[in-house]
Order: sequence, then C-alpha cells, then structure tokens
Amino acid sequence: MEQIIVNGVVLSATYALVALGITLIFSIMNLLNFAHGQMLMIGGFMVYYVYGVWGLPFALALLVAAVVVGAIGVLFEVLFFRRVVKVATREENSMLLAVGTALLLENVALFSFGEKQRGVPPVIAGVYHVGNAYLPAGRLLVVAISFLLIVGLLLFVQYTRPGRAMRALAQDRQATHLMGVDVGRISAMGFGIGAALAGLAGGLLVTTQGVNAGVGTAISTKAFIMIMIGGAGVVAGAILGAVALGFAEAVGYALIPGSTTYLLIFVGLILFLVLRPQGIMGKPQG
Repeated sequence: MEQIIVNGVVLSATYALVALGITLIFSIMNLLNFAHGQMLMIGGFMVYYVYGVWGLPFALALLVAAVVVGAIGVLFEVLFFRRVVKVATREENSMLLAVGTALLLENVALFSFGEKQRGVPPVIAGVYHVGNAYLPAGRLLVVAISFLLIVGLLLFVQYTRPGRAMRALAQDRQATHLMGVDVGRISAMGFGIGAALAGLAGGLLVTTQGVNAGVGTAISTKAFIMIMIGGAGVVAGAILGAVALGFAEAVGYALIPGSTTYLLIFVGLILFLVLRPQGIMGKPQG
C-alpha cells in the first residue's frame, strides 16, 4: 500500500502540470488544445538532445524545453487559432484546427526523430525508503520540480498583473477588451505558458519513462480525462483530476494486470460523467 501511495504522488505531480497547461488554454480561449500531448512530446525530445545527447546541464535542458515549446504555442495562437476563434461561427472549426496541429506536430516529430524510444541518463542517483516503499531519487526530483512549478503558476495567476488579466479574460473576453486589456497579447501569453508547462512536463517525464514520437496521443487522452474529472477550465479541478488519475493508475497497475487498468478507468469515467457531466468542480451551465 505504501508503494502505491508513493507511485500515486509521483504520477499526480507530473500529470498536474499537463492538466494545468491544457486548462489554462481552455479557460482563456475556450479551446481544447488537442496538440497538448504532442507539445509534451516535443519537450521530451528537447531534454533528450540537450541533456542526454549533448551532455548539457539538466536545468538548462528544461529551460530549452519550456522556451521552445512555449514559442510553438505562441506561434500556433498567433498564426492559426486567433483568427479562427475570432471569425468562426461554430466551435467545431477550432476543434478541427486543434486536431490538425496535433497531427502536424506528431508527423514532424516522426520525420525528425523516428519511431525509436529514447531515454536519458539518471539526473540524480540513489533510492530513498519511505516506510516500506522505495522512491528513486530521480522521481523525487520530478515531484519537487513539479510542485515548485505548480505553486509558481498559481502565484503568477493570482498575484501578477498579467495573471489577473488572464483570469479576467477567462471570465468575460468582451468586458476585458473594453477595460483596455490587450486581449491578443494576453491570449498569446496564456497559450505560450500552457504550452511551456507541457514542455516542462515532457522534460520531466523523459527522465522516468522515456519519449517517442507517438506518445502525444496517449498523453492528450490522459489530459482530457483529468479535466473531465475535475471540471473544464477550473484550475483546482485540474489538480484534483490529476490526483484522481494518478492514484487510479497507481492502484490499477499494482493490483490489475495489463491494459485492464485503463479499461476500468474509462468505464468509471463514463459512469461518473453520466452522473456529473460538468466534473467535480465545474459549473452545470459550463
């Protein structure tokens, strides 16, 4: 049981970064970023090359992952999503565009990096004992960095001027524009930060799970599960959804064989959404 709890904490911490990134984008633009998992995958490859191949410091590799993937997010918002969100009369248009960007990133990665699974050397060696459980030092580092990033994001959104502008934009886009806020700049910033969080999560996950060009779809699916559980567009709900999925995985992989874990997770998710389609912390009206 203690090992299950430790594994659940490690999974929840990293998944929370993924869920917060996609939630930030959704709350600001009312857009589900289907390419979020692919952005995470790009971040993993950045760390693989900067740290694993070129031998540069891991902290620098994480910074490169955040900057590169954040820049991709800003470019996608400015070049693709801004106009579609502004002029489209149906939400399906932006959804199809998001699917298209996911396929674009995945195929570019497949062409550039191939199908091979990649991993990196351990960032830090050692194993800690937590009661009767074992916690590798590398996984503890992932938890610590994830926790610091989550706290930093929450403080940024709550107490900084751009963060307050993002919250205002999430509540009422037109009123925010009338108050003199540069809506385009804040939208690009929010999309960039959400993408950067995906890049950082990918950089952390590559140290424990490796990365390949096809991992993005599975990660995006997990991200959607988390926000459906917690409530779309709700920051606290994203964290709650990450904890729920992380511990469900930890319990399932410890007690249930093979792929049955996610079969049961999907069945449970369907039953949950039938009873509470807005998620735990979402509003009934959306």
